[in-house]
Amino acid sequence: MAVRKRIYGRRSPAANVDLVAPPPAPLITWKQQAQRLQTEAHVYYFVFRHPRVRWYARLVAACTAAYLFSPIQLIPSFIPGIGFLDDLLVLFLGVKLLQRITPTEVVAERRQLAETAEILRNEKIESAAAGAASIAIVLLWLLATVTASALMLRHFRR
Repeated sequence: MAVRKRIYGRRSPAANVDLVAPPPAPLITWKQQAQRLQTEAHVYYFVFRHPRVRWYARLVAACTAAYLFSPIQLIPSFIPGIGFLDDLLVLFLGVKLLQRITPTEVVAERRQLAETAEILRNEKIESAAAGAASIAIVLLWLLATVTASALMLRHFRR
């Protein structure tokens, strides 16, 4: 849907022009948002470990992460709707504060490092041993499940 905007200036009324706003940017998919969030988390992990970052910036990052993983929270996460709002608020405020108190060149350097790490992670080579190990684990799990089911069935038939 185009948004029309009238431009009025010191020109004559005949010079008024209708401008059409450009179409909105395409929506980002959930997968792209999750990847961006993962990259940002990686950036701030690298920022946390950088030697030029002050102790109070590390304290903010540690407290934010500790609150997110803590079982004790202001609003319990199992409450529908508002359970995760406090987590989201703490994460948002923690990241914004960390952005303000961390030197911009450190963040830029660590962002580049995180993007490089993501590219390397996407280009990982799967070996035949990893595939064989995965298949062996799945087969062992299936064997254990079938055995447990048979033992339970035998127990209940008695």
